[in-house]
Amino acid sequence: MRLTFARAVVLGTFLSLGFTTLVAADWVRFRGSDGGGISSEIVPETWSATENLRWKTPLPGPGTSSPIVVGDRVFVTSFIGYSASGGSPSKLERSLICLDRKTGAIQWEQKVKAILPEDPAEGFINDHGYASSTPTSDGERVYVFYGKSGVLAYDLNGKKLWETSVGTGTSQPRWGSGASPILFEDLVIVNAAIESRTIYGLDKLTGEIKWKSPADTLHLTYSTPILVKTAEKTEMIVSVPGEVWGMNPKTGKLIWYAKTNVEGNASPSAIAHGDTVYVTGGRPAGTTAVKVGGKGDVTKTNVLWSVRNGSYVPTPVYHDGRLYWVSDAGLACAVDAKTGESIYKERMGSGSGGLRGRPFYASVSLIGDKLYAVSRNSGTFVYELGDKFKILHTNKLGDDTSDCNASPAVSNGELFLRSNEAIYCIGK
Repeated sequence: MRLTFARAVVLGTFLSLGFTTLVAADWVRFRGSDGGGISSEIVPETWSATENLRWKTPLPGPGTSSPIVVGDRVFVTSFIGYSASGGSPSKLERSLICLDRKTGAIQWEQKVKAILPEDPAEGFINDHGYASSTPTSDGERVYVFYGKSGVLAYDLNGKKLWETSVGTGTSQPRWGSGASPILFEDLVIVNAAIESRTIYGLDKLTGEIKWKSPADTLHLTYSTPILVKTAEKTEMIVSVPGEVWGMNPKTGKLIWYAKTNVEGNASPSAIAHGDTVYVTGGRPAGTTAVKVGGKGDVTKTNVLWSVRNGSYVPTPVYHDGRLYWVSDAGLACAVDAKTGESIYKERMGSGSGGLRGRPFYASVSLIGDKLYAVSRNSGTFVYELGDKFKILHTNKLGDDTSDCNASPAVSNGELFLRSNEAIYCIGK
């Protein structure tokens, strides 16, 4: 080989996913719904330790994974026992934590000891740690991906249902895992590019491997796949270094591919609008727009544009003919989605106290009619859509000085944020 759907419909409407019925308003995977990072709900634009903070719960350990919301429960992962601050790989453990969404009280925690050898806590891996993959849920079970320690399924009460290994290898930079699992019909799909240079389709009830698609070119692929429904079928879109793939999520077979300018490594997920997908990443970062469909190499026929402007880690959002993102370097960008032409590129920290280091790992979210960008160490910026960049608010969470690497979750008018120290529920 060169080779979900979640509850983001009108409140009260039901969406069937395989064997399970889900209700609107849950946020059950990385970046919600179809992975687009968009919610029509209205959440507070301002908050602090004393304003619009419903609850704060300290977490047992840090993590980069985003929270998900399933009914009256919130799930998030973390790790303990080993980091740049100390500890030993033999003590590394990952946890799935279940919280009461009304109070923030921890209902249960399930720990898993790391399968060794693990990538060492040095270099870039210290920016995100050992719990970087966001869980996903079908409303009856929660699925987590722990890299070399495998894929696990739990029921909503914390009972482990199955555990499947998807490899124990590593990539040459030894940066650990980054992709999150997604659901399609009766499958859990996992990009285990770092562990085995393979994408897997697992039976969501048993963990049995139903298909696997290995490819050496998956090396340095950290992106979470997305699903795009066309007139004929549903395609799975995966951004890899130098290419974007359209795959059959039922079988894992490659349908088409196109060359892109995402060079070096692919961390952001693809995003889609209509029959067009947009991929960004690499260093120097680039962005390519590709029309989905076709067979084999569709580079000449389906690539719409490529520009040397993009995001290295965070994933963009699409709205009204524009792509918006905040790069890990702290640049807020908007481009024309039809041409790739830059609309603006502004320093996010200007006039806001400045930013430090690589200030953004979380992806920008479109919530209501505002953009929300969670920085690692300078709060959450709320800014306007449109042709001009304008920050409306900068929100900080009291004395929490730990990094915030996770993208937010949105459900029923509430915003869920997590730092390396705690998880927060923001609401009026």
